[in-house]
Formats: sequence, structure tokens, C-alpha cells
Amino acid sequence: MNTDDMTMHDALTLLHEGTDRQGPGDDAFSLEILRRLPDRPPTCSIADLGCGTGIASFLLADHFRQPVLCVDTSEAFLSALTEEAARREMTHLITPLCMDMGALAPELYQFDLLWSEGAAYNLTFDGAMRRWRPLMAEDGIAVVSEMSWFGPDRPQEVLDYWGEAYPEMASEAANIATAKRHGFDLLFTERLPAQAWWATYYDPLLKQLEVHAGSASKTMQEAISDTRREIDLFRQYAAHYGYSFYVLKAV
Repeated sequence: MNTDDMTMHDALTLLHEGTDRQGPGDDAFSLEILRRLPDRPPTCSIADLGCGTGIASFLLADHFRQPVLCVDTSEAFLSALTEEAARREMTHLITPLCMDMGALAPELYQFDLLWSEGAAYNLTFDGAMRRWRPLMAEDGIAVVSEMSWFGPDRPQEVLDYWGEAYPEMASEAANIATAKRHGFDLLFTERLPAQAWWATYYDPLLKQLEVHAGSASKTMQEAISDTRREIDLFRQYAAHYGYSFYVLKAV
């Protein structure tokens, strides 16, 4: 790739291509959420929206032994997912779909379980709730993680950063109200532990930053700088914000 033509999306994709996850997460944490869900139909329809390379997709497919529709706009991530599905002999359970996760047609898709980790912000939480509610089957369950403020105390440095990076970021109470406004009831919420951010996401990502540190691309250098700032802020202020998992029932 001509580095002069690199976009921020290109740079971030390159940084994350060397990692297992494209966002913070933890398999044991996700499995515990799955165990707490109401029983799903024996042949339930499942989607992983904003699936990336499919960490959650494989978890869902293995847990339910049902096909999972894996939706993402990155062909590179979906290619990696497809290769991994073949390696695991799970091709029959993994259905990649390269498209906008906010553009799925309700007349084609009705999900008993909609799962989305760290991707709803692309639509904003309000936009995700509005676009995904029509995709829910009767009594369908949505599990959506979203960057959230944990309380009213918001240090200025972190408030400035997220005010620019994600101005729509809201409190847990505000997000619950948004979900209810769009036709969901809250079953429960869980906060992703800070340790999971480091073990599965930030520590591997820091290694990727070093790999690309010598890039001649100004865009890549900007992406590296922004990512380092994000990591430094989380190191200092993890008690004030993070990913909350909202477990919702369509009503």
C-alpha cells in the first residue's frame, strides 16, 4: 500500500490485524453472560454484528452449536475469520457477511440472539438500538457492549479525550433509558473488568504499535499516537469508564 494514500481506517486495521481481538473482551466473561441468558429456541437465529475476526462468533457457535451470521465491513477481518473457521472445522457454523451492520433488512433477518461487542459506537448506541430492534425475533435477546461512564465523576483529561473521540458516550443509566425507548427491556448489565482490557487487547496492541513504529505514513503515526494516548488514559482512569454489557430483551 502506498503509505501516502493510507486512511485512518487503513492504519487502524493494520494495527489490529496482528491481534486476536479488535476490542477489549474476555471469553470467560462472555460465557458467564451466555449462561445467564434465558433459554433460546433449539434452532435459534444468531448474529454477531461488528464481528471483526470472529472471537465472539466462534464462542457463540460453539456454545449453541447453531450457525452464526458474522457481519463486518472489513474484508480483511472476514477473510481471517473464514480461514479460522476452516482450521477449526466450523465452516458450517460460520456465515460471514461483508456489509454495514446498520443496514440489515428486517424482512430478511430476525434474530433470537443478537450479539455485538465494542461495535455499536459506529452507529452510536441510540442508532444501534433504533436499527437493531426491528431485527429482533419475538422475545429476542440482544447483548451489546458499549463504552459507558460509570458515574458522575469524570476527570477533565479523560472527559476531553472522549468528548472528542466519542462525544455520544453516555452513562449506563442513559443507555438503559435509550434501550427502553427503542423497545427493549433490561435484563441485566455487567462491566467488563479492567484486567480484560490489558490481557486480551491493550497488551497485544502495544506490541503492534512497536511493529509499526517505523512506518513512513503520517496517518499511521497519528493512529499510533492516538492509540497510545487512549491506553495511557485508561491506565489512569479505568475506574471512571469502560465497556458495559447491556443484556436486553425485545418487547
